[in-house]
Amino acid sequence: MALLEADMSHFPILKESNGSQKESSFSSEDNTPRATDNIASGNALVPSTSMFDVVGGPDMDADFELSPDDMSIYVVRSGDTLSEIAEMFDVSVNTILWANDLKKSSKIAEGDILFILPVSGVRHIVAKGETLKSIAGRYKVDIETITIFNDMAAEDKLVVGDELIIPDGVMPEAPSSPKSGSPKGSSPGSILKNVVGYFINPVPEFRRKSQDLHGPGNRGVDLAAPTGTRIFASASGRVSLARKGYNGGYGNMVIIEHPNGTKTLYAHMSKLGITTGAQVSQGEVIGYVGSTGRSTGPHLHFEVFNAKNPGADWSWAN
Repeated sequence: MALLEADMSHFPILKESNGSQKESSFSSEDNTPRATDNIASGNALVPSTSMFDVVGGPDMDADFELSPDDMSIYVVRSGDTLSEIAEMFDVSVNTILWANDLKKSSKIAEGDILFILPVSGVRHIVAKGETLKSIAGRYKVDIETITIFNDMAAEDKLVVGDELIIPDGVMPEAPSSPKSGSPKGSSPGSILKNVVGYFINPVPEFRRKSQDLHGPGNRGVDLAAPTGTRIFASASGRVSLARKGYNGGYGNMVIIEHPNGTKTLYAHMSKLGITTGAQVSQGEVIGYVGSTGRSTGPHLHFEVFNAKNPGADWSWAN
């Protein structure tokens, strides 16, 4: 497995499933991936804000402190299992399931993107009316566990949309829904709900699709546009990731989480126009078309999670 790194001069190390360690395949001179890294499904990315040299290694410095910014991205390889990935990052399988809205019965496929928390636990987005006490109670931890890891004080005011990582947190059991509730012909969770009219074309200035549904989960389309074309948020939401780098072949990319439980991904950007954690409105500029990562020419690779991609049949809201 190749380990990719963005904007860092040291070489992070991940544990392979057999207990061995593998160094990053970046060149020490230019911090760019070697030719052998040009495989979208064969690498993990450590965030550029991370300051750690070992992810879950047994010899971690006792003075080292993890933080919420140390979340990693893993691009699933052929043959990977959730248990192997969990062991690699030294977190629980449930931690991976909860961070990626997966169920125990969910299957992962080559090329899928997984968020990996820096510790076993739960990732939580603050909602209106929530307090540290209510959040701690929900995940069965004490308040100090939340405040210490997230570098905050018990009296700090929570802001709606802020992200917290709850070490050792346990996700509450979701109420079971009737089997008849799933849309006919779809697997559980594959289509959240009817979202016709919810997403706008993120590159409305150029209305041409260069490639139909493809990629991980067959959920992405390629929208042709020249380098520098403005990319708009397809729907309002919170930016869960805005990151430069190779990113498993996605290049400079943005992922937005929307209030209805869907996510959109924008890849191969020439330049980012937004930062992680920002709240964006539908139609707000979030970046510019490019050809970064694994790309043969300028275009926007656009994916929709948990809903139909309107780029497949051009059923945009506008």
